[in-house]
Amino acid sequence: MKTLNDYMKMAYRMEIVEDKEEGGYVVSYPDLPGCITCGETIEAAVANAVDAKKAWIEAALEEEIEIHEPDNLEEDSGPFKLRIPRSLHR
Repeated sequence: MKTLNDYMKMAYRMEIVEDKEEGGYVVSYPDLPGCITCGETIEAAVANAVDAKKAWIEAALEEEIEIHEPDNLEEDSGPFKLRIPRSLHR
């Protein structure tokens, strides 16, 4: 069974979105459902996200909730073809 430290070392994908209504930034981890936080600056939001990730994993371990490992984006490397209008080539 993995420990908190094992999960904290894993590279979970972090999504950062600017909150245009309230100001600041919202950060979430798609592989950790419900793990979301915010901050007034990107730096603050990322620091808060690390704390939120730790708290989320601690709670999941305590409640024996399944914790998914992060998606490995490197496994999906390959060609990606996209047709775009000629006007975007300029």
